[in-house]
Amino acid sequence: MDTILSPLYTAVSWIIVQFHSLFSLVFDESSGWAWGLSIFFLVVLIRICLIPLFVKQIKSTRNMQALQPKMKAIQERYKSDKQRQSEEMMKLYKETGTNPLSSCLPILAQSPFFIALFQVLNHIASNNPVGVLTPDQVDSARNAQIFGAPIAAKFLDSAGKAAELSASLTDIRVITVIMIVMMSASQFITQRQLMTKNTDLSVKTPFAKQQKMLMYVFPVMFAVFGINFPVGVLVYWLTTNVWTFGQQMFVIKRNPTPGSVAFKERQEKLRAKGKLKEDPQEVEAREAAEAARTHRQQPKRMTKAQRQAAAAEAQAAKKTTAQTGSKPDLEKASKENGSAPAAGKSQSGQSGQQKPGQQQGKKSGQKKSGQQRKGGSQRPKHPSKK
Repeated sequence: MDTILSPLYTAVSWIIVQFHSLFSLVFDESSGWAWGLSIFFLVVLIRICLIPLFVKQIKSTRNMQALQPKMKAIQERYKSDKQRQSEEMMKLYKETGTNPLSSCLPILAQSPFFIALFQVLNHIASNNPVGVLTPDQVDSARNAQIFGAPIAAKFLDSAGKAAELSASLTDIRVITVIMIVMMSASQFITQRQLMTKNTDLSVKTPFAKQQKMLMYVFPVMFAVFGINFPVGVLVYWLTTNVWTFGQQMFVIKRNPTPGSVAFKERQEKLRAKGKLKEDPQEVEAREAAEAARTHRQQPKRMTKAQRQAAAAEAQAAKKTTAQTGSKPDLEKASKENGSAPAAGKSQSGQSGQQKPGQQQGKKSGQKKSGQQRKGGSQRPKHPSKK
């Protein structure tokens, strides 16, 4: 590991030595301010070199946010065919010129420097020369203290280790805890600023859920691993978090994500200054919507007694309608039809009276036909009966 990263050890130690020689003109060369500011400006120099990658990260993040609906559609369409799904995803990335790994470039680029600084501070804590640091410089950096905590000390160091560094274990743990809390808080605030200010919340995408999860995961990770970081590494991470916060704030104000809260605020400022050119139809539609919202009257709030009285009246009206609602309809129908129901009844009555008469006529007719047979000529008998 040391053999592979030895060029980085040399680079990091050389930068620290150059800044230390500069600040030794103002502070004591063995003081914590000289060595602490050297680490601080090491971070500043690295972050300045990473600005092009940061710009690329912003563009990649914007493109990924815009592609989320299409990516979700591809996942739903080819959810049973993972190979086809990955092919369509790669095709979409190629067409739009998007690289999913671009959002991780700043972190990946500064990771080797972080590891190199971590190892350099470990060598300093062990009183071993590293890179271009001479034994006298290593001894000076080893004994340099920031608010009573040596730069090479850790939260998990023992009392004997603290005594070797000419420091109190209580001072070391208090300073490291304060710095760990500040480091985790700065990470959370930076991620929250990105979520609340520079994200289009009207579109629900897996990317937004991922960012929200990272907002809570990263601070916890820094808090857990921070207890094993030397004070100098804590200075490094606290500085880079503060730099990220300021750099992100600058980008959000100047070039916010379309649809985000920061974008709407910027549009309002430009509109108030008269620098925003808009379509007249959009302006009229917005003014009409604002006027309608202004003149809209909200219903007055009713008390509990008023609500109960209104409910009782509505229930009584329902009962009255259920009881008397059908009778007026029947009377109205009878008036419109006139004497049609009466005529129908008379016809039905006559037909009912005629039926018994017809039956009696049939019976009498049958009797008369029988008497005529007896008295009159009879039908001749069959030859077999003679």
